[in-house]
Formats: sequence, structure tokens, C-alpha cells
Amino acid sequence: MKLSEPKVVTFWISVILALLGVLASQGMIPGLAAYAFGLVVAGFILLALGNLMKGL
Repeated sequence: MKLSEPKVVTFWISVILALLGVLASQGMIPGLAAYAFGLVVAGFILLALGNLMKGL
């Protein structure tokens, strides 16, 4: 299996999702607190898919 570099947009979207999840888990974004873990997981899954799939 060959890994590829994710596009810049994919990378930044995954970083933003993970950051929102971390901030929500710390109580800085109370409206997203219920989704904090899911946001972090979604960010890392998106980053992994960006590495595994060419062109994402």
C-alpha cells in the first residue's frame, strides 16, 4: 500500500475538526460539547483517508 500526501484543503479541514473537538471537550465551545469526541475522530479519519486515497 502506497500512501499519498493529502491535499492542503483536506489537511486543514481535518485540523479544524480536531481542534473544534478539543476546544469543545475543554468547555470553550459549549454548543459542541456533546459532539467533541466525534469531531476529533472525524478529523483523524479524514486525515487518514487523505493519506490512503489519492486525490483526496
